[in-house]
Amino acid sequence: MDTFELPEPAPEFRAIDWDAWRPDLEATLLFVVRRERVLLIHKKRGLGAGKLNAPGGKVDPGESPREAAIREFEEELEARPLRPECLGVLAFEVLDGPSIRIHVFRSDDVEGEPVETDEAVPIWCRHDDIPYDEMWEDDRYWLPLLLERRAFDARTLFVGDRLLGVDVRARTTPRDDADDGSKEDDG
Repeated sequence: MDTFELPEPAPEFRAIDWDAWRPDLEATLLFVVRRERVLLIHKKRGLGAGKLNAPGGKVDPGESPREAAIREFEEELEARPLRPECLGVLAFEVLDGPSIRIHVFRSDDVEGEPVETDEAVPIWCRHDDIPYDEMWEDDRYWLPLLLERRAFDARTLFVGDRLLGVDVRARTTPRDDADDGSKEDDG
C-alpha cells in the first residue's frame, strides 16, 4: 500500500489555532472495506461533486454520527453498511467555504448490493489501485490508516479544491462511536 509524506503546510495552515477551531457543521464518511477492495462513490452533487469519495453527509439534529453515516449510505447507495466503526475525525477547513468536522467510519461489509442513485455511482477499487488523483487531496494521507484499521485524527485546510495543509496523527485506540469529536484525546 502506498504511503505519502506530508507536504509542507502553507502559512495559512500554521496560522489556524486548531485547539480553538470549531466546525460550522458535523458530517460523516463511511468506507466499506471487503478484503482488498474499498467501496468509493463518484459524487454527483454537493460539496465535492465530480470527485471520488465515500458515501456520507451532514449529521442531522438529534442524530449521532453513526446514525447519520448509516442513513447517508442508505440514501446514496440503497444498501446498508454492517457494524460501522468510527476510526477517524477530520477537521476539514475550507477558506472559501464551510468548516466541517467529519466522522470517518469503516464497515467490513454491506447488506444488499450498492446501486447508482441520483447522488452517487458506486465504484469498488483495489487497495493498491485507489485513484487518489480523483479524490480530495488529503485522502491519500489518512485513507491508508483506515484501510489498515488504524484510528486517526486529521486537520486539513483547503482553498477551493487546493490543499494548503494537512496534519494526520495515528491514534492508539478507535474513537468511541458516541464521541462528537470535540474532546481531546492523547491517542
